[in-house]
Amino acid sequence: MSTEQPVPSPQGDYVPAVRHGDVAYSAGMTPRRDGKLVVTGLVGDTLSVEQARAAAALAAGNALAAVRSVLPGTAALRCLRMTVYIACRPGFAELSAVADGASATLAAELGAAALPARSAIGVAALPSGAPVEIDLTVAAG
Repeated sequence: MSTEQPVPSPQGDYVPAVRHGDVAYSAGMTPRRDGKLVVTGLVGDTLSVEQARAAAALAAGNALAAVRSVLPGTAALRCLRMTVYIACRPGFAELSAVADGASATLAAELGAAALPARSAIGVAALPSGAPVEIDLTVAAG
């Protein structure tokens, strides 16, 4: 199943993804659609876990679109690593529950067997007030 999201335009001086050999690295992707941030807020304060989980799913789709843009169109992809940054109130501990939204997108796109190693990290703030930012390391095989 592929949603074929468009590659988000950079919001600064960087590229959406870089390829080195058969490995691609995405820039940090936020929950943007058509260039607009569709979710803002602090998880556990102004946003629920469910809202943040949906934002993580969208951000993961954007990161996947970015790495696909620099890899061969017919290449099978294996996601090696995913980092999920979550802007949250101090003491918020449901980071994995939020990051599961991103994992669900990858599983739907690449298959459950292709799930990556993952980190979920709580932070004070993210660019433009985004609740989540995700980066991927993906290999083409």
